[in-house]
Amino acid sequence: MSDLTLIIGNKNYSSWSLRPWLFLAWHDIPFEERRISLFTDSMERDLAPYFSDTKVPILLDGDLEVWDSLAILEYLAERFPAYHGWPEAQPARAVARSVSAEMHSSFPALRGEMPMNCRRRFPGFRLSEEGERDLKRLFAVWRYCRERHGHGGPWLFGTFGVADCMYAPMVMRLVSYEIELDEVARPYVETLYRSPAIQAWVASGRVEEEVIEEDEADWPSQPI
Repeated sequence: MSDLTLIIGNKNYSSWSLRPWLFLAWHDIPFEERRISLFTDSMERDLAPYFSDTKVPILLDGDLEVWDSLAILEYLAERFPAYHGWPEAQPARAVARSVSAEMHSSFPALRGEMPMNCRRRFPGFRLSEEGERDLKRLFAVWRYCRERHGHGGPWLFGTFGVADCMYAPMVMRLVSYEIELDEVARPYVETLYRSPAIQAWVASGRVEEEVIEEDEADWPSQPI
């Protein structure tokens, strides 16, 4: 049995949980998955034993507790160096850390207007002006990474890594909200969304029964 336990929220909604889960699942790293339903009467009680301030995800490695999705991915990249979570070349590694941190702290309009939702589609969805600006920046980041450091594979830095895990929730949003993609974003989104790990996450999210109203977009939608 693995010493690793990943505590996550609802798969339909929890974009933060998806990121470290994807790294572990992608590389077939053994771990126990512990799911806690968010925004329920029992959530605070269920998360009270941990030091994450009642937030997910949380990685337990024996007696060690690591929280926050980017911190967990940093830890996993160090814990499993053979998987090259960060690019080996120093310039690419610096850029990968920059864009991962930007994903962690930026794109507020896209996050707010397009909550992650695996089980619905939002035909005709329109972003605000602020959302369109975030989308333009998102596509610019992907183009920058692919053109400068993406040779040798379909991922942002050629091979699958932490940066792809950080941007995976954006891929999910772009698919669900049927956002028009440019010539760089389209193949990247298709490659990541169609991967077995992402499809396994989506399948689990679709069968969840909980509805978190505050994480549902205010736009007509259709079940998948």
